[in-house]
Amino acid sequence: MGLRYERHRSALSLIVATGMFCFVATPAAAAAVSASGTGEAIFVGQIILLLAVGRLLGEAMQRVGQPAIMGQLLAGIILGPSVFGLLLPDVQRAVFPASETQQAMVNGVSQLGILMLLLLTGMETDLKLVRKVGRAAAAVSLTGIVVPFACGFMLGQLLPDSILPTHMGRLVPSLFLGTALSISSVKIVATIVREMNFMRRDAGQIIVASAIIEDTIGWVIIAVIFGIAAHGSLDVWTLGPQIAAIAAFLLFSFTIGRRIVFAAIRWANDSFRSEFPVITMILIIMGLMAEITQLLGVHTVLGAFVAGILIGESPILTQHVEDQLRGLITALFMPVFFGLAGLTADLTILKDGHLAILTAGLVLIASLGKFAGAFLGGQIGGLGVRQAIAVGSAMNARGSTEVIIASIGLAMGALSQNLYTMIVAMAVITTLMMPPMLRRALMSLPMSEQEKTRVEREALDQRGFVSNLERLLLAVDGSPSGKFASRIAGLIAGAHGMPITIVHLDDSEEAPDGPSRQVKEGAKRAAAASKEDDIEAPPEKVHITTRPASLTDRKAITEEARKGFDLLLAGTENTHDADGAFSPAVTAIAAEFQGAFALLAAGTERLPSLSSRMRILVPVNGTPAARRAAEMAFAIARPVGARVTVVYAAAAQGKRDVTRTQEEAVLKDIAELAERYEVGLRTALMPRGSADNAILKTADGTHHLIVMGVSRRPGEELYFGNTAAALLAKWKGTILFLAS
Repeated sequence: MGLRYERHRSALSLIVATGMFCFVATPAAAAAVSASGTGEAIFVGQIILLLAVGRLLGEAMQRVGQPAIMGQLLAGIILGPSVFGLLLPDVQRAVFPASETQQAMVNGVSQLGILMLLLLTGMETDLKLVRKVGRAAAAVSLTGIVVPFACGFMLGQLLPDSILPTHMGRLVPSLFLGTALSISSVKIVATIVREMNFMRRDAGQIIVASAIIEDTIGWVIIAVIFGIAAHGSLDVWTLGPQIAAIAAFLLFSFTIGRRIVFAAIRWANDSFRSEFPVITMILIIMGLMAEITQLLGVHTVLGAFVAGILIGESPILTQHVEDQLRGLITALFMPVFFGLAGLTADLTILKDGHLAILTAGLVLIASLGKFAGAFLGGQIGGLGVRQAIAVGSAMNARGSTEVIIASIGLAMGALSQNLYTMIVAMAVITTLMMPPMLRRALMSLPMSEQEKTRVEREALDQRGFVSNLERLLLAVDGSPSGKFASRIAGLIAGAHGMPITIVHLDDSEEAPDGPSRQVKEGAKRAAAASKEDDIEAPPEKVHITTRPASLTDRKAITEEARKGFDLLLAGTENTHDADGAFSPAVTAIAAEFQGAFALLAAGTERLPSLSSRMRILVPVNGTPAARRAAEMAFAIARPVGARVTVVYAAAAQGKRDVTRTQEEAVLKDIAELAERYEVGLRTALMPRGSADNAILKTADGTHHLIVMGVSRRPGEELYFGNTAAALLAKWKGTILFLAS
């Protein structure tokens, strides 16, 4: 049924797109539009056409193992003079008229698309990955730029005058050509590496990190070349101050500017009640930084790219917000920009044998120069021959980056129409060559034991719960339970530098800053443990925001919950009664949050001390909820050196009881998780029967905290099931419930 639906939907999309094409492309319709003076209709028709054809060809390219961007670029080539204009020139000119006013409308979307693409590229730039494989990636990127840049520059010096722009001489076109040959497309490279599940392999990380460094250097080079092009020659007295201005902009951006960006995004997220305030702030930041670089005399793309890097590092930026922005860019701006880039290229010039030979030579020089440079860098960086071959194959993908560079060069007159078309053809051909070459090279790479261990560990993290949390919401009062919950929140957040918002539920007029101090204390211990154990890169400082509220103020939780938190951790006094029923206040807190919910329920005994003397018990039964609880217990135990006991405790179900083999498999999975967190673990299998009795028998007198995975049950009152209720009523210690 699903496959049939997908086929019908694809067919319907094709019919609709074809119908729109026929309507817009009909000369009579175009004439009617022109007669009525509504150029906006032509503009809308162009956008629809670029989106529809770009989507269809992008889908087709992905199904044959190529990047969707290539389909969008080919859509423009097909709709342009290369195919559509060759077959039906009058119709093509009616759909895409040559009037300056009409072209300015769609070019405006394209220019905004360049900034949006550079913003997204910057947001996807992983500086932690660059630092992780710095030496090899730096060597690959530097030689991978220098060698092909030199080849491209020399080629520009040798090209015939007829291909060069008449008013620019040779210097600026040669610089643009060298840049176009030297920069890889990080987006396409990362897409192929991720598709092959090589993102965690050593070679995959070096490839992506090298592409990130190349992109960063490339946009700085473009900014410098733009300054040279503005003056038409290499003027040291003019260029020197411009380079100094670029250096000052970058220094400011990655120091003071970084803090300003973080603060602005946090302020928008915390202060506005309207929809998508963070996305609006991101676009404003991008626009302001693009304007700054324009005022410095360099292109706006540098400002947009740097803005993307800073925004991508913001601790307040959740995956949800990033996906929303990526959806807008991918669905609208990418198809329009790459479609127009292909539309501008006229491949009919390749009918000229001389130009065809020059284009083939350009592709050959670009491929050999890039492969040789990256291979040489890999050898200098200490890679083996096979790894260096894989890196050289991957770096040969130009794609989106070269098209953007060529579009800028054409717009400012640094490239002629013919040279622009040759660069676009080179970008298409080298990008189409890369995926099969890279797949072949990567598949032959052996995996060392050390790499295998790291890959397995990171794969375990990907399946994890705590390791994938991005933001934590803490609802606590000033009671001992609230302070204990605050310390636990700090332990969880501190290992990852996770931002925390505290809703301080206190009926007094001025809420004390106790929870904030407790969070900082726990975060400091977790950060120190992460650095000492070298489990991951040392985290940054945990960002804390405090919101005072009344214990009965449900609105405070509601307003914060909508801002995109992954987990709500609550700790208040008197969470439940003697029979195990939760209080109305706790029920109200839980009702306002739809995501994962953790509740600290203190018993009559004194709250435990978060130290190496603490013993934590985790009951498991093979469910995802129990596994998440075990991971949270390990995240709490590791920084303080506590030990954990995991007991398989499930009620008997008659004939469908699980076997001992299945129980042991569940415990083995939990043991692997404990090993990842480097936590001392003891496991136990209890006789089948009452789950609460098995848990109490294990915990009695030897354990201080139970961490239990549960699920919310339907109803107006908060209820986690019979086992949870029985534990609340019978056990005098502290329980931390983690509910899906």
